[in-house]
Amino acid sequence: MDDKTKTDVKRGTDCIGVTVSFILHDGAGKVLLHKRGEKCRDEQGRWDAGGGALEFGEEFLDCLRREVKEEFCADVTDIEFISVRNILRVQHDVPTHWVSITFAAKVDPAQVQNGEPHKIDEIGWYSWDNLPSPQHTQLGRAIGEAHDKGFLY
Repeated sequence: MDDKTKTDVKRGTDCIGVTVSFILHDGAGKVLLHKRGEKCRDEQGRWDAGGGALEFGEEFLDCLRREVKEEFCADVTDIEFISVRNILRVQHDVPTHWVSITFAAKVDPAQVQNGEPHKIDEIGWYSWDNLPSPQHTQLGRAIGEAHDKGFLY
């Protein structure tokens, strides 16, 4: 990996990035989505479910809990595995490569707040079959997988 130091390496472009993604729901048919702000890594202005990079030495479920707490100030319950996906995209003419480990989890809507207003422009609850747009390139597939496995109705 040429002369780059650890701090210069960008996940997803210089090396494969691993992300723990999640579909958060209220247990009553709604999913929590957020609109990505200008300071997000990519796909700014698009609606997404949530997730974040897995840190070195971190367990998948610990990453899930950490990211939900950071992004939405909420605790998760009823965690269910959805899928592992290989995501190959081109963002701003730069190829990216991520592996996404995706879960569905329940959150209490009363706990939910925008925990990252510098990255999240807006949050909202939506039925899985009436989602806002424009959407993150991976959102439709993740929502579909969660629905197909019976986690969303």
